[in-house]
Amino acid sequence: MDKFNVGKHISGRFNEELGSVRNQVLTMGGLVEKQLSDALTAIQNNDTELADRVLDNDGKINAMEMQIDAACGQIIAKRQPTASDLRLVLAVIKTISDLERIGDEAERLAHVAKASFDKNQEDLLVSLENLGQQVLSMLRNVLDAFARMDEEAAYSVHQMDANADRQYEALTRQLMTYMMEDPRSIPKIMDVMWSARSLERIGDRCQNISEYIIYFVRGKDVRHISPEMMENTVRGR
Repeated sequence: MDKFNVGKHISGRFNEELGSVRNQVLTMGGLVEKQLSDALTAIQNNDTELADRVLDNDGKINAMEMQIDAACGQIIAKRQPTASDLRLVLAVIKTISDLERIGDEAERLAHVAKASFDKNQEDLLVSLENLGQQVLSMLRNVLDAFARMDEEAAYSVHQMDANADRQYEALTRQLMTYMMEDPRSIPKIMDVMWSARSLERIGDRCQNISEYIIYFVRGKDVRHISPEMMENTVRGR
């Protein structure tokens, strides 16, 4: 909690407001993580009931984003935060936007889980599951990094995306080969391909959240800079 500077303000109410938005983000993140995990399980097990629950819960994520966004707006209007307090509020606003979009991608995965695949096509779902578990690990780790505002952990998640991208590219090549060998499979394979694309986008969203954490802790915008410059920023060089 030290990195949130809780306790430094004269106004105890301000401390409570900052702590509240932090906790709300973590609650929202937990729900998004469960949505992604459930969507992947639904695909793996062809569990249409679980897929339906994922679809039903998407509205909760949207409502939480709006609630946290409104709370941040009130903090800005009433407290006029500066320095690290302002960076925290901005990081929260950006983080919940990416979390909401991850929820949307989980919803798309749930739609695919409701489709039926034959035995041959189910083999492709194994590769999709591997990519999904990599991305799920990224989400879990970046939420943990956010909870502790740990820039080192955030940087590690940022580096994990390269492996997710490689898995996505390999899966895409596999799917293209499958479609060329069996054109009748194209509609179903396209479902898998769009699911893989959703997972790749989730990895990108996790990278974004990592950058917001580094921005809050270090006070520097690390978007669109070289890996070397980002590492130097994280290490305080």
